[in-house]
Amino acid sequence: MWAVLPAKDMVDAKQRLADALSPAERRLLFRTMYEDVLTALSQATALAGIAVVTRDPEAGAVARSYGARLIAEAENQGQTAAIERAAAALAAGGAAGMVTIPGDAPLITAAEIAAVLAAHGAGEAMTIVPAHDRRGSNCIAVTPPGLIPFSFGNDSFRPHLAAARTRGIEPRIVELPGIGLDIDTPDDLRMLIARGGDTRTHAYLASSGIAARLGDGLRRAGGAA
Repeated sequence: MWAVLPAKDMVDAKQRLADALSPAERRLLFRTMYEDVLTALSQATALAGIAVVTRDPEAGAVARSYGARLIAEAENQGQTAAIERAAAALAAGGAAGMVTIPGDAPLITAAEIAAVLAAHGAGEAMTIVPAHDRRGSNCIAVTPPGLIPFSFGNDSFRPHLAAARTRGIEPRIVELPGIGLDIDTPDDLRMLIARGGDTRTHAYLASSGIAARLGDGLRRAGGAA
C-alpha cells in the first residue's frame, strides 16, 4: 500500500483562512502541517512508499527530503484530479493499493495510519476515515488503486460510500481523531489549538502568535455570550 499525498502550491494555500491569517502565515502554516503529515508517513513502516502529487517546487523539495516519490502535475486541477493521477501511476507501476492522506491534518500519527491499514481487507476493498463532521473523506484506502472513481470535496463521504457499494463492496469506516481533523477554516484551527500537541504546527502557532490571537478571539466571544 502506497500513501498518496496531494500538495497544492504553498503560496496560495489555505485561502479559506484568509480572514484570520495573512498570506505569509497561511503559507507557513501549510508547510508545517505538510511536514507533520510527511513525518507520520515516514514513520509508518507498513507503507510501501509515499507518493506526493504536486507542481510546487518547495513542496516537491520537502517531499524528496522524506524519501517520497514525486508525481508531477502541470497545473492545480484539484484534489480529485491529483488522486486520480496518482492512482493511474501507481496502478501502472504494479502497486497493490493506495491510501489517500490529507496534507493539512497535522495530528495524523503513524499509529493511525497503521490502524487504517489493519482495518483494510484483502482483495478488492475500501476503508474510509471521515472528517470530524462526517462530511468529507479525509482518508481512503483502496485495493486496487483505481477501485472507485474519486470525488473529493466538502460532502464527499457519502458519495464515496455509494461508489464502493455500487461495486458490491461494503466499505469499512474507521473514525480517527487525528486524520479526522483537517484544517480548512478558522474554527478548525481553533479546534486544533484547543486539542494541544507537540507537533511542528503547534509550535508554529505558538511562536507566531496565532494561537494567542485566535484564543483571545474565542475567549472574547465566550465572554460576550
